[in-house]
Amino acid sequence: MITVKPQGGGPKLTLGGDTGALIIYTGRQLLGREIEVSRADRDGDPRTHSAVRERRVRDGTFHSAVYPDLPAGVYTVWWDADTPVGSVTVSGGVVAEFALPTSLQPLAD
Repeated sequence: MITVKPQGGGPKLTLGGDTGALIIYTGRQLLGREIEVSRADRDGDPRTHSAVRERRVRDGTFHSAVYPDLPAGVYTVWWDADTPVGSVTVSGGVVAEFALPTSLQPLAD
């Protein structure tokens, strides 16, 4: 296991074994919004949520929600209580990344 302190502030991430982390990148307009994720293979389990925060780095700022210490698996990212926007795989020892759309567009048929 290793512990990583992200640049620009944020929670410490403990990575290794079957534990990973997830960063969801958003636009500034989602600042403060809670974004939920859930294990795709565990319907009915409580969702994990994190607020979008501004992160300062050397070259400026970005906005993201950080999910530390996630068990490895496939996660659904939710736009709201009923609308999934995608999925992301979290692997042990790795920080997974997902770019959230800034607005929800209907899916094309």
